[in-house]
Amino acid sequence: MILFTEEEIRKYVGLNAETIQVVEDAFTSLATKRVEMPPIMRIDIPAYNGEVDVKSAYVEGLDYFAIKVSTGFFDNIKLGLPSGNGLMMLFHSQTGKPEALLLDNGYLTDIRTAAAGAVATKHLARQDARTVGVIGTGSQAGYQVQAIARVRPIERVLVSGRDEARVEQYSKDMESLLGVRVEAASSEDVVRRSDIVVTTTPATTPIIKNEWLYSGLHITAMGSDAEGKQELEAGILEKADLLVCDVKSQSRKLGEIHHALDQEQMMKKAIEIGEITAGRMEGRVTNEQITVCDLTGTGVQDTAIALYTYNILKEKKAWSSIH
Repeated sequence: MILFTEEEIRKYVGLNAETIQVVEDAFTSLATKRVEMPPIMRIDIPAYNGEVDVKSAYVEGLDYFAIKVSTGFFDNIKLGLPSGNGLMMLFHSQTGKPEALLLDNGYLTDIRTAAAGAVATKHLARQDARTVGVIGTGSQAGYQVQAIARVRPIERVLVSGRDEARVEQYSKDMESLLGVRVEAASSEDVVRRSDIVVTTTPATTPIIKNEWLYSGLHITAMGSDAEGKQELEAGILEKADLLVCDVKSQSRKLGEIHHALDQEQMMKKAIEIGEITAGRMEGRVTNEQITVCDLTGTGVQDTAIALYTYNILKEKKAWSSIH
């Protein structure tokens, strides 16, 4: 069995055009191939404001499939630790033999989640979008903006967060990484003044109001990955001209559509992003549309990024054997 450390993974795998394409292809496979993707297994650790998700998917034709264990412990910031962690395991599709252990500490989840945001932006945001607004200041808030900058020429970032010091640090980091102006703003200002808005919080009550939306706006909501989480007012889904999700079966239990006033009507309205990336449905077609993408995170993304990482690092001979 091959073991890859976070250091080895970070050395060869990054957030770039190639990893964004890997995730886009994974979405396409949901529409064009036979994919076995079980419901997410979830464990809540309320005593420590923590959660554990187990995700997996087998894609017909691939030699390997991944099982990922991902943790989010949201009080870790008080301990000086990241909130996200985890690892991925790769198994041979024919024999079930464990092939590799990716000790990424949540890094690959960050990469594939940000790449999904880039795919949503690529197909749903206006071509002339130049200002990105982000609500939240955690690691994914940074990765999402970096990913969006890969598919749109971003000139300004607006950020809203509860902790002033973290907002200030986030602003400095993003200005250094992207070379663009970053401004602190209220959540309302972030929405009203941005072309693209990304929500990256574990909020359990809506942080974006229906009345703030305007013609041409795109929103990617990616924080609501559990039953009790919600970042958008339910009326936003009805107001959207184009409502997109990663996979409908999952959106019945998680994410924003889960909270719709008329869930069945919203399910009929929603389009899976794989239908768009496969060319079967259209994404944004006019500058006036309001578009919303509800991303809950899928096992097919994990299998795709794990297999990509395995192939890259094996080629580089960057691994350790374990018995």
